[in-house]
Amino acid sequence: MLPEANRVERQPVSAAHLTVALQCGGSDGFSSITANPALGRAVDILARHGGTAILSETPEIYGVEHTLTRRAASREVGEKLAERVRWWKEEYSVGRDVQINGKVSPGNQVGGLANIFEKSLGSSMKGGTGPLMAVYRYAEPVTAKGLVFMDTPGYDPVSITGQIAGGANLVAFTTGRGSMFGAKPSPTIKLATNTSMYERLTDDMDINCGEIIDGTCDMQAMGQRIFELMLATASGQRSKSELLGLGDNEFVPWHIGIMS
Repeated sequence: MLPEANRVERQPVSAAHLTVALQCGGSDGFSSITANPALGRAVDILARHGGTAILSETPEIYGVEHTLTRRAASREVGEKLAERVRWWKEEYSVGRDVQINGKVSPGNQVGGLANIFEKSLGSSMKGGTGPLMAVYRYAEPVTAKGLVFMDTPGYDPVSITGQIAGGANLVAFTTGRGSMFGAKPSPTIKLATNTSMYERLTDDMDINCGEIIDGTCDMQAMGQRIFELMLATASGQRSKSELLGLGDNEFVPWHIGIMS
């Protein structure tokens, strides 16, 4: 494929060519106050320009799925999302200690999240405020524009692998406790929820959404900043995870067995 790739030349295109995978990992109590809603603002801007954003991690919308189904573009879309949540709850996770049964990871607990409902409330904010246009199975090709949902586990590498397989050419990853994640071939931009963590991990964080709490940037301006970073990264500016060389080991398809 390299000869074919080498023949491709850069040219200006619209933001409608962007398909952004939305992710959160190492979440904390600030996730729903800063980075997640700020990313949601960026998603709204992206959608207005004709782009696509893929919200995923089905176990991490559990309990708040009604906030997405009521935004569904059609009854069919809403019912498809409800069916996916029902499958997780009534078939995939029955009798097993997985996240959709109410627990969060030890790291999330240390970060201040008590249960999956608190995490889900913040996680769903990444999708912004626009209509939900489509629901896809894991790794299914994404063709709709605007906000869509892909059924994936909550485990970040597996979830993102499905999103990239579906067509995501950029990953926006919010984190409160830090996450050393990178992806290839789609670059990952990291959004820190608080200034303290951002300063400790500045070599791996692209934007400090903690400025919203600090009072040095408001939510709308931060959303615009994230959107502009999406454009810059898609245009060739290397993200922090790319500069660190991360991404060689993050291709992890959804394997046989139980995961949350």
